[in-house]
Amino acid sequence: MGLWSLWVCHGMVGLSRKMGLVEREIPPPRLCNPDQLLALWTKTVSKFVEAMETGTKDSGQAEDKESSNKTKCVMNIQGYPVKGLSIAGHETCIIFPSLNIAFDIGRCPHQAIQQDFLCISHAHMDHIGGLPMYVATRGLYRMKPPTIIVPTCIKADVEQLFEVHRRMDQSELKHNLIGLDVGEEFYLRKDLKVRAFKTYHVIPSQITYTVTVPEIAFTGDTMSDFIVDQNNIDALRSRILVMECTFVDNSVQVEGARDYGHTHISEIIGHAERFENKAILLIHFSARHTAEEIQQVVSALPSPLAGRVFVLTEGF
Repeated sequence: MGLWSLWVCHGMVGLSRKMGLVEREIPPPRLCNPDQLLALWTKTVSKFVEAMETGTKDSGQAEDKESSNKTKCVMNIQGYPVKGLSIAGHETCIIFPSLNIAFDIGRCPHQAIQQDFLCISHAHMDHIGGLPMYVATRGLYRMKPPTIIVPTCIKADVEQLFEVHRRMDQSELKHNLIGLDVGEEFYLRKDLKVRAFKTYHVIPSQITYTVTVPEIAFTGDTMSDFIVDQNNIDALRSRILVMECTFVDNSVQVEGARDYGHTHISEIIGHAERFENKAILLIHFSARHTAEEIQQVVSALPSPLAGRVFVLTEGF
């Protein structure tokens, strides 16, 4: 199928505020009368609203703190704050807070919950595993139902996934689910739209987001074939291209990378002249690599890639 590209139609407007989630454990009813429960619930909601306004988080929740720490590093690329983490086979979630959007959900990192829009590239667990938790947590905190965009080929399965969780969790799991085929578009707002483009992976995938001049293109998992696909020229002209680069040395050759449906750094170098992007953010590195090894390879990139390639090594 393909990936997503994000298009700004008439210039970018607005920035989202940093928000924090506050969670309090409410004692079981046998310890509290109804008035006490109501008071505790009111206090919880009040602190959540305060966190949304101030960006503070409750440090008392170890699990939330751990999840938050995973995405605490903020990069600034071409004027866009970028958060997230991406480790091949483990978890991928890329967040553009100022656009109120996340690409893939991984294990549902804390800060992804704050984004109203989520684009899923394909159905491998390291990219979609946290989807029910993303919707459930937004419902828990009375946030509006999110809009989730998926490749049309997996839309029915995603609907069934939510039906299963509704039965098990006895919750509504409200959301808006949109399926897109390659070339189809969906407006997130009047000046921002998503367009699906084709990528090449071992299972159907389709997530690029572009903009009029394309702003951001996100590949998800793909072989390098998407680079030479003439229908994907917009992705190679987007201001920011977020693309996978699973392997960066000879421990896995190009042929091995292709066997797994992934891209090798040498293929990116080989197609360097095709990239017209202002910036390229490489993600989804294999856990066999260290952050130092990745940085070393990128710092040695030849022209015309030198100076405009960034790497996401959070979690390595």
